[in-house]
Amino acid sequence: MSFIWPQLLLSLILLPLGIVVYRALETRRRRAMIKVGLGLGQAPVRRRVRLRAQIPSVLFVAGLAVLLVALARPQATVDLPREEGTVVLAFDVSGSMAADDLKPTRMAAAKAATTAFVQDQPAGVVIGVVAFSNAGLSVQAPTDDQATVLAAIKRLAPQQGTSLAQGINASLAAIVLAENPPATNYYSNRTPAPSVSPVPVPPGSDSSAVIILLTDGENTQPPDPTAAAQAAADRGVRIDTVGIGSAAGTTLTVDGFKVHTQLDASTLQQISQVTGGTYYAAGDEQALTRIYSDLGSRLVVKPQMIEVTALFAGGGILLLALGAIASLAWLGRLP
Repeated sequence: MSFIWPQLLLSLILLPLGIVVYRALETRRRRAMIKVGLGLGQAPVRRRVRLRAQIPSVLFVAGLAVLLVALARPQATVDLPREEGTVVLAFDVSGSMAADDLKPTRMAAAKAATTAFVQDQPAGVVIGVVAFSNAGLSVQAPTDDQATVLAAIKRLAPQQGTSLAQGINASLAAIVLAENPPATNYYSNRTPAPSVSPVPVPPGSDSSAVIILLTDGENTQPPDPTAAAQAAADRGVRIDTVGIGSAAGTTLTVDGFKVHTQLDASTLQQISQVTGGTYYAAGDEQALTRIYSDLGSRLVVKPQMIEVTALFAGGGILLLALGAIASLAWLGRLP
């Protein structure tokens, strides 16, 4: 336990001083009663009665002590479960996402299901959006402003080729930046310290961060997506892959050419397996909606420092009230 105003704990010194003053006044009162004859001729007080007569005073002293501790504003560390984390939605915006084997199109179905997913997230979750085709681009940095995220999703449209690695790398960079925001930059002529490569951790160990990769899985551009997935795994970030489209695929026209596109499930399964994530196959719009209902943030238990002044204040007042009730019931007066 710690205290916001620990210096106020010095007020506890006043408590023994108050006890000494009270006992001195009580002794003077008894002597005065004996002097005028009010204490003469009374039967000896039994030990049990004497002890009971001291209980109200003990309760009063304990109550005052607890209230004085409350003045220092005590804090305690407790484990509070709450839904939180960083989610990056990595959208494949390659030309193949215009295919209509997922109605009305792969892109439109993915955007509709993702919109519902974003709206269902609790306030503790920050969401970013990354669009990738032959390159990765962070369309929206992770934020808890759902309206901003939804606007970014709405702007997405099919473009060129597919580089899964670029999408993974851009998503991982967004998560790292969200979890470790840069310090305020001040002018300096010092040479920047060299960046240190992070020590690899078990895959999926970062329970508060996830990349949701929405793609048909057809990788047509370098670099190798397996290496990018391993980089995410080394940081403990899991990748849940959502396969958009069908295994049979469909044919669409791109720049006057007929192109056949189909779901590459094996590549997506490999990516999710390497990172400790899960692969989901979205064969139709209803399946895609069900998938997103399972992709919610995890319940994370984190130690948090909370102020418990109210508990101490309530306990102190309760002890004072019990002391007052006991004193009135047994002694016919307040202590």
